[in-house]
Amino acid sequence: MSKIRIKNFGPIKEGFVETLSDGTINEWIDIKKVTVLIGNQGSGKSTVAKLISTFMWLEKAMIRGDVNANISASDFVEMLAYHRMEDYFHTDSVLEYKGLYYTISLQAPSVQGNRSIAGKKHSRATINLPKIMYVPAERNFLSAIKDTNKISNLLAGSLSTFAVEYRRAQLNSAGKSLPLPINSAKIRYDEDKDETILTVGDKPLKLSSAASGFHSVVPLYWVSKNILNFIHQDEKKLLQTLSTDQIIRRERDLKLLHLHGISESESKVKISKVNSRFFCRHFVNIVEEPEQNLFPSSQKHVLESLMEFNNSDKENKLVITTHSPYLITYISLAVKADDLKEKVKSKELKDKLNEIVPIVSTINPEELVIYELNESNGTIRKLGEFEGIPSDKNYLNRSLREGNELFDLLLEIEEEL
Repeated sequence: MSKIRIKNFGPIKEGFVETLSDGTINEWIDIKKVTVLIGNQGSGKSTVAKLISTFMWLEKAMIRGDVNANISASDFVEMLAYHRMEDYFHTDSVLEYKGLYYTISLQAPSVQGNRSIAGKKHSRATINLPKIMYVPAERNFLSAIKDTNKISNLLAGSLSTFAVEYRRAQLNSAGKSLPLPINSAKIRYDEDKDETILTVGDKPLKLSSAASGFHSVVPLYWVSKNILNFIHQDEKKLLQTLSTDQIIRRERDLKLLHLHGISESESKVKISKVNSRFFCRHFVNIVEEPEQNLFPSSQKHVLESLMEFNNSDKENKLVITTHSPYLITYISLAVKADDLKEKVKSKELKDKLNEIVPIVSTINPEELVIYELNESNGTIRKLGEFEGIPSDKNYLNRSLREGNELFDLLLEIEEEL
C-alpha cells in the first residue's frame, strides 16, 4: 500500500498525526483502494489529492526512465505548478511518499540552501504501472462549450491534460451511444458536426445546452470509461501510445534480454517483464467533487459507477475529494453491502441487495479510508468507524445537524412571539 506524509505545505500544517495502540506516532496518510478526503474550503483536500497524483506520476516516470531518481528543486516546483501549487512551499515543508517501487522525499536544504527530491528504489520484482488521471473540479467547463479543441492553448495544467483525455474519449467512441449512470441518459459524439449529443428519454440536445449536472458527469464518466478501455488493450496497441524516448528505451532493454537459446514461454515471460515497465495496466482515478451540481440520487449513481470502475481490477485506486454528506452515506451502504454479499445465498435476496447497492460497486472496509481535514489548524485526522462502517460523526453530518439545531432555535423564537 502506498502512503504519503505532508507537513507545512500550503494549507496543511501539522498534517496527519496518529497515536497507535503501542504508543508510537504515525504520520503517514494511507492511499488505499478507496481514499476519501473531506473538509471545508481551504482545508487542503485538493492539496493532498494533487500531491498523491504528483508523486504517483513521479514514481511511474522513474520506473520508465522518463526522469532521474534525483530531481532539482526548480524542476519539482515546475511539476507542482502543473497543479498550481508552486507557491505552497515553506522553509520547513515535509513531503515524503512511499510507493510500491520507490520512496520519494523532499530533501533537507543543502549548504547552499537548495532543496531537491530524491527517489530510492525498492527491490520489487513485479511491476504494474498505473494510468493516473486527475479529474479537476473545472471539468464542467469542457461540457459547457462546443469547440474545446479550438481553445486548447488557453488551458493549462491538469485541466489541459484532462481536456486531451476528454477529446480522446470523444473520438474513440465517435458515432456510438454511451449510457450514463443518471436519468437513463445517453451521450453520443457526432464527429461530422463536432458535437456531443445528450439524449434523455427521446429528446436529443447539444450537451452545451444541457443542465449543469450533465456538464459535471459527462466528462468524468466518459474519460473514466475510456481509460478503462485503454488499459485493457493488447500490448500491440499500447505500444503505439508510448513516446519516442520510451520506445527507444524499451527496444534497448529488449536487446539486453539475450533471448537466444531459451524456450518461447521463457522468452515471453522476460519480454512481459520489460513491457510492464512501459505499459499501464491499472487505473488510479483521482476525482475532485464527483457530486458537483448533482441531485443526491444522481450522486449515488455516479459514485456507484466510479466504484464499479475501481473494482474492475484489484490494483485500481479511487481518490475522492468531497463536500457531500450523501457520498459518505452511500459509501457506508457500499461497505455494508460488501459484508452482506458473501452471506446472501438466495437469488431473491441477491437481487434485492443489488437493487440497493450494485454488487459490483461494494467496498471492503479494509480497503477504505476517510480523512477529515481542518482548515483552522491545518490538521488531518482519520474518520472513525464501527464494524467497518464510517462514523456519522464527521464534519459533513455535523453541518446537517447544526442546520436542524438552528431551525429549532428559530422555532423557539417563534413560540415567544
